Amino acid sequence: MSCQTYREALSARLDGEPLGLPSGELDGHLSACPDCAAWAADAERVTRRARLAPAPPVPDLTAVVLGALPRELPGVRAAARARLATTALRLLLLAVGVAQGALAWPVLVSGAGAMSAPVHMEHESGAWNLALAAAFLAVAAAPRLAAGALPFLGSFVALLVPVTVADLAAGHVHADRAVAHLLLVAGVVVVALLAWRGRRRRELAAVAGRRVPA
Repeated sequence: MSCQTYREALSARLDGEPLGLPSGELDGHLSACPDCAAWAADAERVTRRARLAPAPPVPDLTAVVLGALPRELPGVRAAARARLATTALRLLLLAVGVAQGALAWPVLVSGAGAMSAPVHMEHESGAWNLALAAAFLAVAAAPRLAAGALPFLGSFVALLVPVTVADLAAGHVHADRAVAHLLLVAGVVVVALLAWRGRRRRELAAVAGRRVPA
């Protein structure tokens, strides 16, 4: 078989086409024929240069592409507002928790403000109120706890409010002590808002997850 046949087969190999003869036979000829081996090296070099030719220059469209993009992607502003609102609620709950703890601590330690109640009963009240402050602070630190804390805190305040109003009307409690309970009401409202926002966020995430194709 002539060298021309082998060179045509080599050209076909470089172009990804059928060789027309066994690949091993072509390789054996190239190893035994210096002229065809040199021709193969030249052909490979020319083919590589042709395929790696420099791309024609194109204008820089970076500024045009960036200018065509919206100033803010959809949803980014809404997400930023949601994060800001959640942060504000957490800071508010933190303030409520600190204030609640500040009111409860003297009563727990010394019985100050016990009025006519026995000291031990006032100590129990102080411990209870300090525990509520701790619950507020825990939710402020980890808003995911809001949903779990809400049933307990909400039921307590729902019972406390009418009882306090009745005692206030009957003169069984001082006005300043009754007003202090507004801290608890405010804290529970904030906890409820955090729980609602957390549930809403999970629902939106679930919907977005269902829309993602498998």
